[in-house]
Amino acid sequence: MSASLYDHDFYAWANEQAALLRSGKLSAADIENIAEEIESMGKAERRELVSRLTVLLLHLLKWQFQPERRGASWEGTIRVQRRDIADHLDDNPSLKSKLPETISRAYGNAAILAPGETELSKTTFPQTCPWSFGQIMDEGFWPE
Repeated sequence: MSASLYDHDFYAWANEQAALLRSGKLSAADIENIAEEIESMGKAERRELVSRLTVLLLHLLKWQFQPERRGASWEGTIRVQRRDIADHLDDNPSLKSKLPETISRAYGNAAILAPGETELSKTTFPQTCPWSFGQIMDEGFWPE
């Protein structure tokens, strides 16, 4: 029944598996799919970090390259993303070891989005992230 539940009613499958694990009935649990779902959860945490960094980096680019349009909304987004990223890394400290490639991925996304957000040429923006992680997260850092 578990295999068909996994494919047709994920919610029911998840509840069934949780009950089996809590009762110690490991031999009845759908171990392969449980392992796959746990692995998927880890990947989702990394995607969340990339997503938040993309928003932050995009707004830092806009802040730097469109100083005439700076406002409370951009500032608020930058501050909130910094806090949320810090919280996410506190909750998932092993993601810190993935920061170089995560920043590279997020900056690539931000650089793709920046021309559409700013109506500036894509050649306006550096090809690689111009800031260190320390700068990106520093509450006092506002690129000029």
